[in-house]
Amino acid sequence: MRRRSFRPSNVLWTLLALTVSVVWIIPVYWMLNSSLLPNVILQRTTPTLVPTGGSLDNYAGVLDDSSFFQALSVSLAVTLLTVVAAIAIAFLGALAVSRFRWRGRKSFILALLLIQMLPAEGLFIAQYKMMSALGLLNQVLGLAILYTAAVVPFTIWMLRGFVAGVPIDLEEAAMVDGLSRTQAFLRITFPLLAPGLVASAVYAFLQAWNEFTVALVVMTEEQARTLPLWLRGFLQASAMRETDWGQVMAASTLVAIPVIAFFLMVQGRLSSGLVGGAVKG
Repeated sequence: MRRRSFRPSNVLWTLLALTVSVVWIIPVYWMLNSSLLPNVILQRTTPTLVPTGGSLDNYAGVLDDSSFFQALSVSLAVTLLTVVAAIAIAFLGALAVSRFRWRGRKSFILALLLIQMLPAEGLFIAQYKMMSALGLLNQVLGLAILYTAAVVPFTIWMLRGFVAGVPIDLEEAAMVDGLSRTQAFLRITFPLLAPGLVASAVYAFLQAWNEFTVALVVMTEEQARTLPLWLRGFLQASAMRETDWGQVMAASTLVAIPVIAFFLMVQGRLSSGLVGGAVKG
């Protein structure tokens, strides 16, 4: 049995990875720790690193605010619409770019790159006027349309690589065995694209769930606020009196929970490979 040779460089890279992981996780731990502590302890000059004697009172205070559940329902609806629409549109666009040769194809690909270079702030006035003219201000559908338009170009680029990585020979071989082109695509190619679809869905979900500036422009009414807007309003309301940082951290944790839950649901697909799927098929 061969022993692995000891390399100092491997140890250094491992230590570097651990250091980066610790630096990344400290803010998350600080948020969770603070959400369990009362405001009196958080205002001390000496930080409390372990929530000894902590409680869930801060979470109870946040959940007592009925506007939280209203904002949660708005964010869930907008995010779901954005993910479904973005994946459907980007999937068809990626297929068209990767599998077919048509006039204007290179110009279309170039346009995708140029769209990504446009600053979002430069579109606010046009977006507001467009939503106002369509009667979609403070509407879930209106915000979902804007989010979908922002997410689709990059999502097409993501899926384009996955589609191009699946050999078209697999479909042709299935067609030789008697399947139609549609059947070959659905039974052979589509399952192999699952990791790409999941990765694109995660990207669209994160963009729609965490977006703040566009929602601030087109969702001006209180009942139409998304969770990021609600969190800002919650912080401002706290600032009018003595800021309760425990509740602010508890609110931030509650906003982050759906993102973590969604990632845990799909992380198995993210880690699976296209080649493995092809071999199993």
